[in-house]
Amino acid sequence: MFETAVQGWLVSISLILAIGAQNAFVLRQGLRGEHVLAVVAVCALAAAVLIAAGVAGFGAASKALPWLGDAMRWGGVVFLLAYGALRFKAALKGGEALAPGEGQGAPLGKVLATCLILTWANPHVYLDTVALLGSISAQYAPREVAFGIGAAAGSLTFFSALGFGARALAPLFANPKAWVVLEVVVGLTMWAIAAGLAFGG
Repeated sequence: MFETAVQGWLVSISLILAIGAQNAFVLRQGLRGEHVLAVVAVCALAAAVLIAAGVAGFGAASKALPWLGDAMRWGGVVFLLAYGALRFKAALKGGEALAPGEGQGAPLGKVLATCLILTWANPHVYLDTVALLGSISAQYAPREVAFGIGAAAGSLTFFSALGFGARALAPLFANPKAWVVLEVVVGLTMWAIAAGLAFGG
């Protein structure tokens, strides 16, 4: 049970590690020290809801459609391979320094509205959490719930570290080479997960 939860934790962090719009927003808020707790809470809660939907929904759907498990499994493999390749492509192009921005801080309502839009309007969020994590959780039957709890804890860990640790990481993220290294690490992680899906079951 504990090992399954740890796997969920690791997979969740790996999937959300890529620097997308949502993560960049959390990082900027952390660099500014502006409404960080609220932003982290919104992101983590949204991820937990989507993960729960993926774990529960995929399990029910796979019972009704026996072929769905293999279809989602190999679809996940293809997606992860392509996603990893995109990260390597981004690394070859070089990185960009992420500046926190200038000017006065935004009010809490506007910050949370932006956070919600970046979370719920991003199609990759649904693919990663609902479809992909849902399909991966099925490989751990009958311990899908433990996997889902671990995955939700992973999202909370990541967003907390990103938001509250941003100040300490500011010098690192000012260096474009750091983004190149991160993209390579994310790409390798995605390919490793794809290999696990392809050959693990």
